[in-house]
Amino acid sequence: QLQLEESGGGLVHPGGSLRLSCAASGSRLVYYGIGWFRQAPGKEREEVSYISPVDGSTYYAEFVKGRFTISRDNAKNTMYLQMNSLKPEDTAVYYCAADRGDPGWPPVYEFDYWGRGTQVTVSS
Repeated sequence: QLQLEESGGGLVHPGGSLRLSCAASGSRLVYYGIGWFRQAPGKEREEVSYISPVDGSTYYAEFVKGRFTISRDNAKNTMYLQMNSLKPEDTAVYYCAADRGDPGWPPVYEFDYWGRGTQVTVSS
């Protein structure tokens, strides 16, 4: 059973950077489609970024393109989300997720496995 645990969230000023990590255990992330999602207070969860298990292609929501980078370190069994030029509207709980298939972009079904989330607050 795959388990995911996020870390790296915190409080940052507008324009700052954070790197979120998602450590996997119980299975190898390389076999999964992996992604990052976020949910702000009072809003629905939204997809942020995704790596396809088919060919490693990466995908981003329009509102993070050019600012966020998703990556995976197979040796460490960990995925990352590098977030630069952060804005107050990026404030949310960020979740990593993994799926045994290829949910696609945007995902057409719910991912199988989810972390518990890490809070990111962008404020001056």
